[in-house]
Amino acid sequence: MVAAPRSNVVLGALTIAAFQVVGSFGAADNQPERMPMDALAVVLVLLGPLAMLWRDRFALVAAGVAIGAADLYIGLGYAYGPIFVSVAVTLFFAVQSGRRHQTWRLAALGFAGFVVAHVLDDRAEADLGHLGLVAGWLVVVLAVSELVRSRREQTAAREQAEADEQRLLLAQELHDVLAHNLSLINVQASVALHLAGEEDATGPALAAIKEASRASLHELRTALDVLRRGEAAPRAPAPRLDDLERLVDGVRASGLDVQLLVDVDHPLPAPVELVSYRIVQEALTNVTRHGRASRATVRIEHDGDVTVEVVDDGLGGAGTGSGTGTGIAGMRERAAALGGTVEAGPRPGGGFGVLARLPVGP
Repeated sequence: MVAAPRSNVVLGALTIAAFQVVGSFGAADNQPERMPMDALAVVLVLLGPLAMLWRDRFALVAAGVAIGAADLYIGLGYAYGPIFVSVAVTLFFAVQSGRRHQTWRLAALGFAGFVVAHVLDDRAEADLGHLGLVAGWLVVVLAVSELVRSRREQTAAREQAEADEQRLLLAQELHDVLAHNLSLINVQASVALHLAGEEDATGPALAAIKEASRASLHELRTALDVLRRGEAAPRAPAPRLDDLERLVDGVRASGLDVQLLVDVDHPLPAPVELVSYRIVQEALTNVTRHGRASRATVRIEHDGDVTVEVVDDGLGGAGTGSGTGTGIAGMRERAAALGGTVEAGPRPGGGFGVLARLPVGP
């Protein structure tokens, strides 16, 4: 449990102290058969709120002080009243501190002390109903405390899971964006160096380098906004199938002949389009980095499920870790998050292929 600001703790203790003192004097006026309030009674009434000042660091000690003061107060014959408020509050914070079993045992010990005080008090009547009422009151306080603690832990666990999922998504986005665009930068830089002596030929290669680096920096800043601003998603729209033509144009500029075939007659759910885009992006990145291919074909079809296929005429997976690389693992993770699958490996006739099947849902 996160500690409350010190000012809030002090204010809460002062408020309960004032309430208990005023309320105890009022209770004494209404219970003439009990001991009237005196200096000792005021000290006992204030001990619980005073102990609350250390509720965050020493929760069990604070609860023990409040319970002990209340038992002694009753045992000396003072009027029943709001002294038990500080008992309830300190027990609540003791449960929230995580010392659950110790708190229950302390409450049971405190109730036993109350029973002894009740028996020793010659002003008290032997009333089992009153003792049962106090016992029930203790159980309710502890049960509510447990319920609040459980809800808080569930909320914290859910928030942690959402944060972990967001970090995983960010890691995938950064990998896909940077691996693809920086790979193109590398290839185009190699082309520019090779053609350095041909002034007219270097222009397109250098222009492609500029565009790829610009796109990389833009998407990187957008992805990092998720962490910096705590947003649930990037402010810029996520890539969709309509953006594939621009992606493929960038790959073509590196010298790879890419054929794009998209047979989708209506927009798909945004998560499906994003995963489809990222699978194509990663697959083409692998082709430009490892495949030594001259041609690649990208085919996307929607027939119930969405099928994404990327094949090339390269070395059949040489340098790709035989389909076990980080990039392919990322494809599989993305597809699995939607209930889909990804198969990747060398093709029988040569080259390498990636085949993903993504369910669209009802």
